[in-house]
Amino acid sequence: MIVYTPEEHELETAANSYLMSLLAAMAGLPFPIVNLLATIIFYFANRKRTFFVRWHCTQALISQFPLFCTNTVLFWWTVRLLLGWQELSSFYFAYLFTVLIFNVVDFIATIYTAVQVRKGKQVEWYVYGGVTDLICRP
Repeated sequence: MIVYTPEEHELETAANSYLMSLLAAMAGLPFPIVNLLATIIFYFANRKRTFFVRWHCTQALISQFPLFCTNTVLFWWTVRLLLGWQELSSFYFAYLFTVLIFNVVDFIATIYTAVQVRKGKQVEWYVYGGVTDLICRP
C-alpha cells in the first residue's frame, strides 16, 4: 500500500481552508453570509488541487452550512427585536447561548484542525467527515 505524504504547500493550503472561515467571521461580523461566501470562494479557487487539499476545502465548506443557518436565524431574530417587531423572551436567550456555544466549539475545532492538518495529520470531523467522503473522491 502506497502512503501519500502531502507536500508543504498542500499542507498550508489545506490548513488555510479552515483559517479562511475564521478570518471571514472576524471581518464579517455580524453578517453570517460573509463567512459562508469566503469559504465558498476558497473552495472554488482550490477545487482543482490535490485530493488532500480538495478534501479539506470540502470539509471546511460543509461545516459552514449548519453554522450559517443557526447564525442567520439568530441575526434576523435580533433584527426583529431591535426593530420592535417581536418581544424579548427567555427562548431568545436560550437560543442565543446555544448559538454562542456552537460558535465557540466550531472556533476551537477549526483552530485545532488547521494546526493538525498543517502538521500533515488527517482530521475528520464527526458527521462532516463522512459527508465529505461521499462528496469528494480521489
